Amino acid sequence: PVKVTERPSGRQGRKGPGGEGRARTHRPRRRPQPPPGAAPRRHHRRRHFAGSPQRACAGPPLPPAPLSGWIWTRECQKEIEKEKNEYYRKHSSLQKDLEAKYRDTITESRRAVAHLELELEKERNRTLSYREALVSQSRKLVEERRSLEQEQEKLEREKQVLLRSGAAGNLYQSCLAKEEEWQKKANALLKEFEDGLKERQEIYCSLVVPRSQRLEIEKNLLVKAATDPVALDLHMESGLKDIFKHDNYCGNLLNRSRSQNGRLMWLYLRYWELAIELQKFKRVEKAMLGKR
Repeated sequence: PVKVTERPSGRQGRKGPGGEGRARTHRPRRRPQPPPGAAPRRHHRRRHFAGSPQRACAGPPLPPAPLSGWIWTRECQKEIEKEKNEYYRKHSSLQKDLEAKYRDTITESRRAVAHLELELEKERNRTLSYREALVSQSRKLVEERRSLEQEQEKLEREKQVLLRSGAAGNLYQSCLAKEEEWQKKANALLKEFEDGLKERQEIYCSLVVPRSQRLEIEKNLLVKAATDPVALDLHMESGLKDIFKHDNYCGNLLNRSRSQNGRLMWLYLRYWELAIELQKFKRVEKAMLGKR
């Protein structure tokens, strides 16, 4: 038979000098008691094992210090190069946009300048044509005035001849007195046209009076010239249209006199005055020849 021997328990003490085994007693450690009224504290002993979650959350092992510095410097250089490239790209794009806008602005400005120069040249040509037309019309009126003065002198001589004769002189005096009444009416009408033309030219030279008032005056003058018998005999409608189209002369800004505005209108008024005088003698002549 096998003999089984029993091992002494770990809790059994070594044999003393007396040869008897002495048992080891475990005394519990006394913990400090919390003060009265304090919350109880729990003591946990953290044990980290190889497969514990605390060990797993610690992350991979860090590389050595020189190697980590080299990696960090490399990454920083890459980021810096990336930001530089992005900045240069944005800067180049912005510069191209600004240059394109600048070129467009320069092109528009040059186009506007060319258009304004063309309009200015047109206005110069138009002003030159108006000036030439005004000079030509003035010369024409001067020639007509000279011819009317010659006609007036001729009629005056005929008048003197008729006055020296007896019956013809009486007939001439009666016809002349009758036609002088017509001349007074014609001069009164001419005075109305003169006042209207003065007012029209003053509005034309004014910087504050609206243009509609001038157009209304021109319309009324043209209507009167087209309906009045005396104005029809003097052909005043065509002269008024010529004045409205070409007479653009104005005095200085401090001018307060209406008589200093306009040039062509005064030539026409003088022409119509002589035409009334000539028309009077023609009517006298026509009346005398009709009575004979």
